[in-house]
Amino acid sequence: MGITQDICEIIHATTYESLGEDCIYRVKQAIKDGIAVALAGAKEEPVTILTEHLLSLGGLPQASIWGSGRKVSVVQAAYVNSVATHVLDFEPMWSPPTHAVSPTVPVAFALAELQHLSGKQLITSVAKGLEIQGRLQYAGNQYVPDELKFHPPGYAGVIGSTVVASELLQLDVPAMRNAIGLAASRAGALLANVGSMTKATHCGNAAASGLDAALLARRGFTANPDVFEAHKGFVKTFYPEHFDEQRLLAWGKPYRVVDPGLAIKLFPSQYGTHYGITAGIELHRALGGRRDIRRVRMVSPVMKYVDRQQPATGLDGKFSLQYTTSAALLDGIVKIASFTDERRFRADMVDLLSKFELRQDESIKGDFHSMHVEVEVELEDGSKHGTVCNGPRGSWNSPMDESDHEEKLRDCLNYGLPGAAGGKLIEQLNRLETLDAQAVRSVIASMSAA
Repeated sequence: MGITQDICEIIHATTYESLGEDCIYRVKQAIKDGIAVALAGAKEEPVTILTEHLLSLGGLPQASIWGSGRKVSVVQAAYVNSVATHVLDFEPMWSPPTHAVSPTVPVAFALAELQHLSGKQLITSVAKGLEIQGRLQYAGNQYVPDELKFHPPGYAGVIGSTVVASELLQLDVPAMRNAIGLAASRAGALLANVGSMTKATHCGNAAASGLDAALLARRGFTANPDVFEAHKGFVKTFYPEHFDEQRLLAWGKPYRVVDPGLAIKLFPSQYGTHYGITAGIELHRALGGRRDIRRVRMVSPVMKYVDRQQPATGLDGKFSLQYTTSAALLDGIVKIASFTDERRFRADMVDLLSKFELRQDESIKGDFHSMHVEVEVELEDGSKHGTVCNGPRGSWNSPMDESDHEEKLRDCLNYGLPGAAGGKLIEQLNRLETLDAQAVRSVIASMSAA
């Protein structure tokens, strides 16, 4: 007996009825958010390139590419829809940080199209996939983004997708252990690709690899069944500094989706930049939109991965404290269109970035629960205006209203679905647990319309 066996037995024993109302509500919230941002991201260039690539490979048309009206194999559908879910960097953030929605929700819905699955089955599988990712990151104590060696969806995410697929394929404990063992050998993602198209494929690879591993395990494919605790195994490779087994095995006590819960993103960019965006929007309002800015000074924790004075593209700007804060200062709002190349290289943005001074202070804690940023704007008349952000709206420190989330969902769905279809989709997902297999397939059909 080891932790791989122990956790697989706990996962296998978890049922819809054991989740509880709070968990079910939060899982449905995560599913709604993931689908909305995926439909908004479906027309982004990385997704369209990937779609054409997958279609060129051929294969059985088993499951839909959301927002395209096309079908590919079930593994390919999970891959491309996961990339679409992450491409805008807009799905919920977790604590410790990872992107737990994009490697899981697309897997569940791809299998629902291939098999006849109810809304309750989808919720149960996604709940398990979210919880294993949250538990792994919590056990590994990986709270500080700047200290990460790998992009978390590349390792926690592949286990999450495996658990989702294992649930929906009805794998027993021995088969699940083999699926996880196989998936563990497919884990890993380099942070050097943050800011490029490749970042979104970290989630896509996790989704596809975990689903494929579970499908192979169902056929009898084997792996190390004790891969978590094994010598040179998963834990030692991805959590070498710290791993608390009891945190992992405290499954559902409470579910991580409930406590600490999700941080809903209200801006489509890397989560650390939301602190600067929030400060920038506040200053934009305080200044009445004045643009006669002589200098911007910002103090943040040490976050080298988002210190990008001159982002190469609008996409790269999603990972720049300087760019995202400047967009907020100039426009008073940060939306999907804030990260086009056209906005990145407009004269006012180019000018303001040249006036931006960022200092990263080691004395400021770098985790999302404790960090803050300070922003000061000096105008041409010499006056100075400053503010501090301790947490953006929607974060664990600053809860948002349900209406804020509904507004985000509507905005995203306006990109991806025609007319009133977005509102109907939200209404269906709000009562997902009541939908039978035929109704679920109807929902997927509406998500997949071109």
